[in-house]
Amino acid sequence: MEKLTREDLYSLERYAEMRPEFRARVLEHKKHRQVAIGPNATLYFEDRFTMQYQIQEMLRVERIFEPEAIEEELATYNPLIPDGSNWKATFMLEYPNEKERRRNLAALRGIEKQTYVQVDGFERIYPIANEDLERTNEEKTSSVHFMRFELAPEMVAGVKEGSTVAMGIEHPEYSYRLDSIAAPVRNALAADLD
Repeated sequence: MEKLTREDLYSLERYAEMRPEFRARVLEHKKHRQVAIGPNATLYFEDRFTMQYQIQEMLRVERIFEPEAIEEELATYNPLIPDGSNWKATFMLEYPNEKERRRNLAALRGIEKQTYVQVDGFERIYPIANEDLERTNEEKTSSVHFMRFELAPEMVAGVKEGSTVAMGIEHPEYSYRLDSIAAPVRNALAADLD
């Protein structure tokens, strides 16, 4: 998937004019790019469109308009765009109660390495997690992780041909499996692959 350049971005003024419509399109697009695994964990699969939105929002909030600063945002978010043989996802652990959240983040250390995807007929694929920095320490895990799931060429072909995709987590304190993700999600993720 092609990376974003400055030419793909809107000026702050233009983005302000089109933001409501652009945001509505992105939110609709994202509906088919997320998979809840159990009640508190969700994988949000990124692509070029979701990253364009993220960058546009960062530029808007931070009032960034200088070329060097825009290039820094591109360098930060372009790595989250799939490369054709992988899926890239933001993994979030969400607990509404602060006390419960703290307790669970302490209990779920290492969960980012025990999350998987599985194309029918193949072994589970565990992610390469947090390539930018470590997000788990001896006390707790973070509520947000960045993951890259690398698919072998045979797996890519299987997904493109309609194979079932399962996802799950096998942490001792949080174990859930979806035997098959919804067809619209599978189709959206298949489109990320070459």
